[in-house]
Amino acid sequence: MRRQFGAGGTPAGSSRVLRLDPFSLPLRFDTRDARADGGMRQVEISRDRVVLRRAVRGMRMAINVRVNDFLGIAVREADDGQMLVLVHRDPSLSIPLLVSTDDTEIEQACDAWGEIFALPRISEDTEQVREPAPRRRRHNVIKTRRPRILMRRRNNRLLSEMAVHRDEREIVARD
Repeated sequence: MRRQFGAGGTPAGSSRVLRLDPFSLPLRFDTRDARADGGMRQVEISRDRVVLRRAVRGMRMAINVRVNDFLGIAVREADDGQMLVLVHRDPSLSIPLLVSTDDTEIEQACDAWGEIFALPRISEDTEQVREPAPRRRRHNVIKTRRPRILMRRRNNRLLSEMAVHRDEREIVARD
């Protein structure tokens, strides 16, 4: 049987929909996911990693994402107030952090989450496109090069250019 974690999630008797405390990391909570089986996924947040666990068509998966892969923290409009979201390039990996109607609470939480994760606050109005990462240097760059010993030889020596010795006596050493 799994351990039950009380941190995160909705406390019993609370009228709040979602409020995560950035100062009590690591956190584990469940959130909605339209593509997952049962419509729910489990999220684990620590200072340097976010792990998303879900099942799709019976196949269980865990997606491990570094915090610095996220674009930033944004405030979105929700049906019951405003929502603070940890935004990823892939919208299905974005994570809701807080839902509230209080603007000061949203501002304080946005500053706290941004400071802990060292991520900027971004606005949802402007389309922020991040440049792709530069291509990594390949480790087998010199694999196609010729070895140094073979560099001394000429490549295209024809057999006809080779010296042929005719009418000479062959000396063979025998016991």
